[in-house]
Amino acid sequence: LGAAAQIGVFITFLGSLFLGFTLKEAAAIGIIGGADGPTAIFVASKLAKDYLPVITLAGYSYMALVPVLQPPVIRLLTTKKERMIKMPPSKPVSKRMRVLFPIFTFIIVSMIDPGALILIGMLCLGNLLRESGVTERLAKTARTVVIDTVVIILGLTVGASTQADKFLTPESLKIFGLGAIAFCIATGSGVLFAKIMNLFTKNKINPIIGAAGVSAVPLAARVCQVEGAKADPSNFLIMHAMAPNVAGVIGSAVAAGVFISKYAAG
Repeated sequence: LGAAAQIGVFITFLGSLFLGFTLKEAAAIGIIGGADGPTAIFVASKLAKDYLPVITLAGYSYMALVPVLQPPVIRLLTTKKERMIKMPPSKPVSKRMRVLFPIFTFIIVSMIDPGALILIGMLCLGNLLRESGVTERLAKTARTVVIDTVVIILGLTVGASTQADKFLTPESLKIFGLGAIAFCIATGSGVLFAKIMNLFTKNKINPIIGAAGVSAVPLAARVCQVEGAKADPSNFLIMHAMAPNVAGVIGSAVAAGVFISKYAAG
């Protein structure tokens, strides 16, 4: 489901090429379709520095608009009966498995897609700091002081580079338009793929959780929970939705790595 939602990335990439952007610019713009702000910034800084401010603003805008954009797409593509599907509780995961997950994720993804090394490495490092149980002080610092400092510096530097002659242009409107369309396509792709999976599985999947395949963590998972609860107040989907939500983060990192490997050296 996380991979299916990345269709939005490649739709945005193709749409950008159609509108006249270069390959590098289209690759940077494409990441907006995965609703992954940090990854969009990282790719734009390597492939399309001139469009970094507008890509940053578009990426984070659509992350914030998840509760507005996703519910209509979910309701359009599902019936009330499908939204009422109840999924059994997840099995408990051992501490060993939680520690091994980021380690093996990093190794496997790095071997498949070296371009995603930095992105997937930071994701797995943060996960490992938290799950190891022996670096709580580092984990707490990373999720509070470090991230707050980075956000402030990022906001100041990106804001300072947002010059009117580069930001207030027709190209900026194109980027925002592509992002909105691609985000809806990404949401719909995840939902439709979940419905396809139900054709081959005995234990039915609530197709709402397919919408969480985008990279907006944990907001997309919360939207899935709200939509499921509207159909059936006793339905509890958030933990199921977190699986494709995290998978979407990994998927967007892989897509970004492919773009960087392909176009950064060109």
